[in-house]
This record gives sequence, C-alpha cells and structure tokens, in this order.
Amino acid sequence: MATFLILAILALILGNIFLQGGTGLSPRFIFGNADKDMFDVASAGVWPMVFGTAARVILMTLFVIPVGVTTAIYLTEYAPALSPFTRIIRGAVNNLAGVPSIVFGLFGLGFFISAVGGTLDVFLYPDSPKPVWGKAALIWASLTLAVMTLPVVIVATEESLRAIPLGLREASLALGATKLQTVLRVVLPQALPGILTGGILAVSRAAGEVAPILFTGAAYYMASLPQSLTDQFMDLAYHVFVLSTQSPDIEKTRPILYGTVVVLLLLTFALNLVAILIRARVRRNLRRLA
Repeated sequence: MATFLILAILALILGNIFLQGGTGLSPRFIFGNADKDMFDVASAGVWPMVFGTAARVILMTLFVIPVGVTTAIYLTEYAPALSPFTRIIRGAVNNLAGVPSIVFGLFGLGFFISAVGGTLDVFLYPDSPKPVWGKAALIWASLTLAVMTLPVVIVATEESLRAIPLGLREASLALGATKLQTVLRVVLPQALPGILTGGILAVSRAAGEVAPILFTGAAYYMASLPQSLTDQFMDLAYHVFVLSTQSPDIEKTRPILYGTVVVLLLLTFALNLVAILIRARVRRNLRRLA
C-alpha cells in the first residue's frame, strides 16, 4: 500500500505537468530563442535555458565526482575510525547535507565570486575596468552546486566501498600489491556502479535547484549562449521562477511555464539516463570479468 501510494502521487504530479505542458512542446519551443519577448506564447523558446542547465550540471558533475570519491576513499580505506580528525570530517559532511540551498548560494557569492574571483582579477587583470572572474559566472554556479551535492556523492561512494568484500582486499595485499594499488585496481572498479549512483543522485538534486545559482551565475535574460566559463547563463529552473513571479499575465504565460517544467523534467531524465546506461554497462563488464 505504501508503494502504491508513492507511485500514485508521482503519477498524479507527472500526469498534471505533462497534461498541461505537453501540448505546448514543439521543436520551435525547445530549440528556439525568445529574441523578442520570453513571455510571448507565440515566439518563446527555451534553448538557451536548456543549454545553460546542461552545462552547469555537467560541470558540477566533473567537479564533485573526483573530490567526493577521493574523500570517501580516504574515510573508508585510510582514516582511523576513532580518530578525532575522522569524526570532524564525518560531522562536517553530515552538517553540510543539512544546510539550506540558499546558504550555499550566499557562500558561493562570498567565497567563489568575491574571494577567489576577486583575487584572480587582482593578479591576472589588474588594469581591467570590469571584473573578469569576480562576477557571477557559469564556473562559480557549478562549483557552488558541487559543494552542495558533495555529501550525496561521499555517502553513496562510502556505502559502495563498504559493500566490497574484505577478502578481495586481503587477497590483493597477499599477492604483493600495495594499499594504493589495491584501492585503485581492485576496490574502486568494483565500487564504480555505486559511485555512478551517487552521481545520478547529485544530478537529480542539482538540476532543479534555483537558490544556489541565483547569486552565482543565472541570468534573467541573455541574447546569446555563454561562450566561456566566466559568462552568465540562462537556466530552466530559474526561468520557471521568473515565469511564475515576473510575468505580466500569469494565465497567459501558463503554457510556457508548464512547457518549461516539462523540458526541465525531460532534461533531468535524459542526464540520469546517460548515467544509468553507463552504470549498467559497467555492471555487465564486471559480471563478465567475474
């Protein structure tokens, strides 16, 4: 009954969204650009938002996976379980998971943009009249999301590493392999499906976040796609917020709003599907080796 209730609620939500937004989907809407008026039903397009959302999620994944996996390997394979330093790290990870997303946005504004970006401008572009790195940009939004999703990757990777039988480690060490060789060549390949699961969870959480990117990179409107990591970008989730709060006529722009939500869901499903297919292929390869 609990499973049926959860599936029923999910079907009700998705059915309502696709019923109201599916009719407005078209190649022009998905791949078009709102050159004149993003609130105009006849000419609105969401391609800049699709591009920006995909770019910041992919960049976030490239940033968070190496750091999260490295941290999880240290905590699981190297760190003493009762060490005060280990307890501090685990406490920090647990606390990080409970921080509201708006706080991450303010952190990204203060640390990445003002501190890191401002310092880079001082040393690299001292004569520039405008900030190059010390402003809202795609790279800072991606790094902010990476910090926000870091606990998800760490916890998922730790659970995957703990699931690897201890006998595999002992056999590798008995054959003369070092600790690092055992981790890289025996443990990590076996844990790769679980690591990819953590990446999928991180993508799912980050794709719909608005507050962290509101201060660090999202633009209300841009006439062109971002050309570099220091450019701002348009985003589907932020565009949904704009359509629902800034539209001069909410009822008139409702088809655009629901259509944008449908595109956001489809993009999230597509990104997750790629990771799921990669995970399935890794599992098949591991079964063949076994």
